[in-house]
Amino acid sequence: MEPMETWEKVLLGILALLVLLWFRPGIKQMLERSRQAKKDWPAVILPLALVVLFVILLIALV
Repeated sequence: MEPMETWEKVLLGILALLVLLWFRPGIKQMLERSRQAKKDWPAVILPLALVVLFVILLIALV
């Protein structure tokens, strides 16, 4: 595959910037709602711990 031309890189950068500007209001709202949301750490830690234990079990069985 050939490397990208300079104009293609510039066009891709402009497109990425436009996408960021387009989604900015939604991202701002999402971050505000995230700050006000109830923190539910056990819902994250329990599945993560189970996955880690499962991986350790798989490694031990090999």
